[in-house]
Amino acid sequence: MLNFFISNIGTIIVSLILLIIVGFAVRSLISNKKNGKSSCGCGCANCPSAGICHGAKK
Repeated sequence: MLNFFISNIGTIIVSLILLIIVGFAVRSLISNKKNGKSSCGCGCANCPSAGICHGAKK
């Protein structure tokens, strides 16, 4: 088991770094969604797809 970790340490480290980066990206997307921010980076005032993104307001 130890030989496996020793022979694949580079792959394991790179995989962990990528996993952390993806985790931060997902966390940012979820946080933005909860705060009502747009995913496209612009406002929804003149966007023709505003109804698709946010649905009908009740």
